Amino acid sequence: MIIQERKVAPNFNLSASNGQEVSLKDYKGKKNVVLYFYPKDDTPGCTTQACGFRDEIKAIEKKDTIVLGVSPDKISKHEKFIAKHDLPFLLLSDEEKKVCELYGVWVEKSMYGRKYMGVARTTFVIDMKGKVVKIFEKVKPKVHSGQIVECLNTLRE
Repeated sequence: MIIQERKVAPNFNLSASNGQEVSLKDYKGKKNVVLYFYPKDDTPGCTTQACGFRDEIKAIEKKDTIVLGVSPDKISKHEKFIAKHDLPFLLLSDEEKKVCELYGVWVEKSMYGRKYMGVARTTFVIDMKGKVVKIFEKVKPKVHSGQIVECLNTLRE
């Protein structure tokens, strides 16, 4: 399945850092969703990206939007990451990589000539109707939260 802009985002259920199950459909008609996929908690790029969202959370929330981060890390690792960096949003655990595969972000990567499977840093902005408004691929962590705020400013009220 290839996710496309202006199409309905596929639903999923994942365990969240608050101990509850989160389903994308829970937000339909209530909130826009910034669904961001990242490789690993507490690594340099992932920390920069998460802290960027933390620092822009007021601007994001003003647009009736929540942030959900997804990685293959365990909930216990997410909890430590949230506590260490004071992250004000949920992180979802996709240990089986099913949602990563569903969204097309579980891909073959290459580093130093070695090939391996991993998460392609990608963000999906989903509106209250459940449609994908924008897909950000090959995200640059330092500037990404600003890109998200700009994107949210273009959404209709």
